[in-house]
Amino acid sequence: MAGGGMPTCIPPHGGVLRRACLADVDGLFDIELSDGLIAGLRPHSPGPGWDLAGRMVWPGFVDAHTHLDKGHIWPRAANPDGSFAGALRTVGADRRARWTVADITRRFEFGLRCAMAHGTVAIRTHLDSLSPQHRISWPLFAELRETWRGRMTLQASSLVPLDALDDLSFARELAGLVAANAGTLGAVIFPMPDLARRIKALLGLAADHGVGLDMHVDESLDKGAHSLPVIAEAAIRQRFTGRIMVGHCCSLTTQPADEVARTLALMAQAGMAVVSLPMCNMYLQDRTAGQTPRRRGVTLLHEMRTAGVEVSVASDNCRDPFYAYGDHDMLEVFREAVRIAHLDHPFDGWSRAVTATPAAQMGVPHGTIAVGSIADLVIFNARSMNELLARPQSDRIVLRAGQRIDTMLPDYAELDDMMGCAT
Repeated sequence: MAGGGMPTCIPPHGGVLRRACLADVDGLFDIELSDGLIAGLRPHSPGPGWDLAGRMVWPGFVDAHTHLDKGHIWPRAANPDGSFAGALRTVGADRRARWTVADITRRFEFGLRCAMAHGTVAIRTHLDSLSPQHRISWPLFAELRETWRGRMTLQASSLVPLDALDDLSFARELAGLVAANAGTLGAVIFPMPDLARRIKALLGLAADHGVGLDMHVDESLDKGAHSLPVIAEAAIRQRFTGRIMVGHCCSLTTQPADEVARTLALMAQAGMAVVSLPMCNMYLQDRTAGQTPRRRGVTLLHEMRTAGVEVSVASDNCRDPFYAYGDHDMLEVFREAVRIAHLDHPFDGWSRAVTATPAAQMGVPHGTIAVGSIADLVIFNARSMNELLARPQSDRIVLRAGQRIDTMLPDYAELDDMMGCAT
């Protein structure tokens, strides 16, 4: 490789990566590694070490919105028409018929192995939590989180329709599971009767159990879906102090500018953060047989950031009825988000949307390259954003605590016996 090679071996007790290019930072830097940590970060100067010749080094990725319990069921549970309704029906049937501890464990860990090989260090997964699934998935998540401790930071959020929490006994049981596992309380929120009352109750339930909120909100192109201002007003009125993250927010793209401005101002005042799922939204929204989609549903990332609302992007579903594709690769997510939402000209710090910003929203110590942080790094054979996003970067080097890991992806054939059909 011209100008110097990618490092092939990093010694266990330290070394220096020289002439590294950091995302959104001008100039080249030397990164000193020692005992699994970043011991030094300074502008480049000549000296011994591993010459990256200006190649990019990123912190490990943070994926703030996934569905690892659903992942990789496509061969046995394909979406019949690519629609949101088709996805709901298909996943529901598969969950009721097949989601045992053994089934979820193998698919969940398959997804984690993909994510780790691609350079992700922290993930929040939503867990389908309708009764009785919550009594299977939450204890299993607790076991998997311990099994993967030191390799992947895992968080979970509950996923139920908001009106399912009208059953107070179930709501308290679920919130207790969430709290016991340091999770976030989540619900699917869309226009429904008594929406304000139900959101008030959800905020109260979260406050009573000392947990934050992470909700799927208005995942449709219905211009009459106005759940976001209702959530924000309730949070302000109730002085809710926990973190609030909302995902999707597709309907906002269909609403008039004055309504959007009011909603974003309320969200900023309430301290709400947004996670956008551009690949899944592009797949599901405005899908009609025989018609090219006109409206894509990807939420208003630029406007949100301008209004002071923190924004992340994440992978969402992977090879299930809600999104047929994906590989738990946050570089793919970032690359597609750049193209879909025009996060370029200039890039202007948007790389933080898959690193530092979701890490802060999740409250985890990842997503930055700084002295004293764990040396979880991804090294790319690219010297600029243009080179980075022009290719898949399948030859990336992933360091965990300063050590290079195996980036061989698991073979889909490992799951063949679970699919119950020809693959």
